[in-house]
Amino acid sequence: MTLPKLLLLLTLHLTAIIAEGQDPRERIIGGYILSPYSARYLVSLKRSSSIHFCGGSLVSRFWVLTAAHCKTEQNQMFIVAGEYSLSVFEGTEQIFRPVRMVQHPDYSSTSKNADIMMIKLNRPALYNAFVSVVPLPLQGVAPAEGRLCQVSGWGFTSTIGGRPSDTLRSVKLPIVPMRKCNSSASYAGHITSNMICAGFTAGGKDACQGDSGGPLVCDGKVYGIVSWGHSCANPKYPGVYTAVANFQRWIYRTIV
Repeated sequence: MTLPKLLLLLTLHLTAIIAEGQDPRERIIGGYILSPYSARYLVSLKRSSSIHFCGGSLVSRFWVLTAAHCKTEQNQMFIVAGEYSLSVFEGTEQIFRPVRMVQHPDYSSTSKNADIMMIKLNRPALYNAFVSVVPLPLQGVAPAEGRLCQVSGWGFTSTIGGRPSDTLRSVKLPIVPMRKCNSSASYAGHITSNMICAGFTAGGKDACQGDSGGPLVCDGKVYGIVSWGHSCANPKYPGVYTAVANFQRWIYRTIV
């Protein structure tokens, strides 16, 4: 590793240590600390201030899958793969800059429909024991209702107060039937066919928008992207995710 890259890594982690906080939406609720590097596909999107603001998934050596609403100024973004602790330099990190960001043409910032974006890295990721890719699902194949899926990220661990988690956390959530998620007692018709819902009837476990862009992984494939929701871990409102299977062909057309 060259000296400039090492200095950049140390600067990123030092700033993360002294930062007073993150966007209060950035949290995994009711989750657990992951074993180191058990989600090798997960990346952290950081602003030039070195603060983590979104997650993403490495789907090829050059491309990251994330949420369209995570788009920010290209010259202010860093992408870090091989991350585990936000404040500790572990020597496993690979830092990239974006050279291209492609939001889906149907993305709506109002409805969050088609909330999906691809980011091209400035150099290829090196696959190793700390960094790898996550497979995509087949086009149009949705995860089964009730299937337990895993969402991971860094952030607050409580809906009220608390502090961001320095260490990568995860939570397992069941897929919620569309009819239930879109019922008058829940999102009342605001869930489009390009979205899926996941969460427990009792609430208490959830991902929030600051974990936005992070993957919902079912059976080893990324079926969802953390997109939006009403509050966090609310039994009435499960988390809403972009349905990746609806965009598999678009993803492949983009990265070819």
